[in-house]
Amino acid sequence: MCQMNVMFEHDGEQEQVMENAIRLEVTGEGVLVSTFFEEPKLVRKARVKSIDFLGGTVTLDNRVPERD
Repeated sequence: MCQMNVMFEHDGEQEQVMENAIRLEVTGEGVLVSTFFEEPKLVRKARVKSIDFLGGTVTLDNRVPERD
């Protein structure tokens, strides 16, 4: 089983969203992150920037606004 740390990157800084995430779902509102024992957390207007499988880290950042 693979559990990941989820980080949110903004303004050149990273903050931890969740440790030991077991599920990540991209929705129309953002990214929903879940663990075994915590309530799921929705990171609004976020997108997956990168996944480091070896390091066990998913990095999210702000979603690029859609153009009209």
